[in-house]
Parts: sequence; C-alpha cells; structure tokens
Amino acid sequence: MLVIEVACNTVRYMVASARPYRPMSLARLGRLLADADDALRWRLIAEFLEEFSWEPSPARLALLTEEPAGTGDERWDVFLAALAEHLAARDGRAAPSWSESRSLRRLWFPFNTRAARADAIVRAPAAFRRRGVYVAAEELQVA
Repeated sequence: MLVIEVACNTVRYMVASARPYRPMSLARLGRLLADADDALRWRLIAEFLEEFSWEPSPARLALLTEEPAGTGDERWDVFLAALAEHLAARDGRAAPSWSESRSLRRLWFPFNTRAARADAIVRAPAAFRRRGVYVAAEELQVA
C-alpha cells in the first residue's frame, strides 16, 4: 500500500506503508458479513473473490483454512462453507474440514426472482447445491 501526499494538485512524494498488502481470508470475510446488509455482503464477496483470484494456488488454500465465525445468519454461514469447498475444488484440493458440517435444512435462493431461481437450479455449483444454497455459478465470478 502506498501513502500519497498531495500538495497543490501535484504529488509530492510516496512513502511505502509499514503494513504490506494481505488478501482477505474467508474468516475475515465472515466477520465483515456479520455487520452488513445483503447489498454490502455481495460487494464484500465480490472483493474477496477478486483478491482470491490474483493469489497463487498455495496462497489461495491458506485463505480458506481458518473457519469463519458465525455471521449471525445460518444461510450465510453455509454459503461460506460452500464457497470454501467450491474454490478449493477449482484448485483441485479438498474442502477445508470445517466446511463439511454446514448445510441448510431448507433450500435458500439468495437471488429470489423467478429467473434467478431457474438459473440457480440449473447452474448452481455442486458445493452449493449439496448444502441447499442455490446460486448460479455466474454470480460467483468477478468480471
């Protein structure tokens, strides 16, 4: 991270920050989701996915290892478990052990319109479907 000091609309100098950049972990994402409304949650998920995509494979696995604390909403807790399994599988790795026990008893469609539901039923990744979370794979991609 660079700190930029501006004077009279010109950059005077840049100083390297003492704290290096660290991508968001799934555990940190869980903490952020706890205090957010649904719109902010999806922006945070998109940010996590963007940061995750830029990391090399071994570093990506480390971002999934720590179990997220509860968000206060079982649906989002299960979503995080499904996301961890889905992302690990994309890298050819097993899901973190903490994610195995999380699933919903009742199906959940985070995007609950007729079109979104139909799309999610057809295109939800296996890690999400088996936990009762129906979200289309396209919703998990960052443009």
